[in-house]
Amino acid sequence: MRADIIVAIYKTRWQIELLFKQLKQNFPLKYFIGDNENAIKIQIYCVLIANLLMAVMQKQLKRKLSFSNLVSFCKIHLFNYIHLMKFLENPNKDWLKTKQNLEQLTLF
Repeated sequence: MRADIIVAIYKTRWQIELLFKQLKQNFPLKYFIGDNENAIKIQIYCVLIANLLMAVMQKQLKRKLSFSNLVSFCKIHLFNYIHLMKFLENPNKDWLKTKQNLEQLTLF
């Protein structure tokens, strides 16, 4: 094989290794929820989708955050009522909750 082909294969292999390292560090799959093959596949696909969404968020942010910090922020603020992108752009600013009109709708 030619040397440039071997270099390209090695670079591709290294990118795959980096992806697996990133998945293991940020989304540990120590325990599987289900015990059959389909449940394990679904859980792995969910981790891959979450990793892809975090990568898209990281690209959209103007402020440069490391991937692990971004995932940590999202884990911490998962159930908070904040605009996550605005918070990630400026986390030091006192973020305000926007008061929404939470009146109960009537049927009649």
